[in-house]
Amino acid sequence: MHHRGKIVSRTELTEHIYDQDFDRESNTIEVFVGRLRKKLGADYIHTVRGLGYRLAPPDEKDEPSPKK
Repeated sequence: MHHRGKIVSRTELTEHIYDQDFDRESNTIEVFVGRLRKKLGADYIHTVRGLGYRLAPPDEKDEPSPKK
């Protein structure tokens, strides 16, 4: 699993997926995250308010993300 436990910002996701001219005000990332939560289960993707999203198995949701 890439970036396991690391907080990935919405901006990082947008820049990784789309070209520079993508409408950054779009809710496409939120829609994709919602679809992934339906497929994986809501316990795997955690929203970290003001920072982004963190992907971790349910047993790791309360552990802090590793420092780098």
